[in-house]
Amino acid sequence: MKSRFLIVVLCLACVASFAQTKKRKAPARKPAATKRATTAGNNAANKQTSVVDTTKKPTDAPITADATPAKPFDRPLDGYYKKTNIQNNRVTPYANVREADAVFAKRVWEEIDLREKVNAYLGSPKARLIDVLMDAVAAGELTAYDPIPTKDDPNGDGFAVPLTPAKAKAKMADSALVNIINANGEKTGSKMVAGDFQPDSIIKYRIKEDWIFDKQRSVWEPRIIGIAPMIKQKVDGANLALDYQPAFWIYFPAARQVLVTHEAFNRNNDATDLSFDDVFLKRLFHGYVVKISNDKDERIKDYAQGIDRLYESERIKKQLMDWELNLWQY
Repeated sequence: MKSRFLIVVLCLACVASFAQTKKRKAPARKPAATKRATTAGNNAANKQTSVVDTTKKPTDAPITADATPAKPFDRPLDGYYKKTNIQNNRVTPYANVREADAVFAKRVWEEIDLREKVNAYLGSPKARLIDVLMDAVAAGELTAYDPIPTKDDPNGDGFAVPLTPAKAKAKMADSALVNIINANGEKTGSKMVAGDFQPDSIIKYRIKEDWIFDKQRSVWEPRIIGIAPMIKQKVDGANLALDYQPAFWIYFPAARQVLVTHEAFNRNNDATDLSFDDVFLKRLFHGYVVKISNDKDERIKDYAQGIDRLYESERIKKQLMDWELNLWQY
């Protein structure tokens, strides 16, 4: 009887303990519900706030008619490959020549006429030599030198007097005499005004070079020292046929750093990567001699006229070539 009573008491105690445990666990779920409610409230608040923030900001891109944001212009590639070799070119340095190894030397002045078919590509609108030189002078990459003779530079080609980019450009532009009119309409004087530069007007270049025989390498080669674009001077009020004269001189060893990164037009192949430095280094032009160093400092036109000047030019070229050929005769 007692054992049954104890069993009943234990069963009641277990039921009461289970009920109390379940009652204590039930309140623990209320904060989660509260948290969900709070999160839902925050989301609702965020949604409401996001609706308010849809107003246009000052830094936003302008809205077009079709509500499509503007995109930056991306220029397509003009071709199927990009030319970068010519931009990364480096100058091939000349071999050093010692004074003791230069057993023979002659200074020669030549002129390159772009009206000749073989030289026409140097004045191509796609790649003009004068544009490369003028852009480099304007940017300060090259220095132009005054061709006017001085006491220290009798011939005007010794790179003695540098010019500012503005003065160099003024020498290339056609100048006009303009009258100065005062407020009363009276002429008070006149002044020279430089016009616009026309690159197609440059049809001649003069180069100064040394022909040197290096006995150390047994090489007979020309090396260009200077290059000058030629212009025809005008005299106001007079119809005089003046010769072409250098506008300014450019020191060629310094110009090579610029010419090597600019492509010259090749009429036979567009993929040759021919630079203007290659044109002069490989002698891809035709020039005629206008002067060679002599004791009287004479030019060819000082003692030859007409067609005889061209014959004299060819005679000088042949004389230079024969000097090298005579070295190897036994």
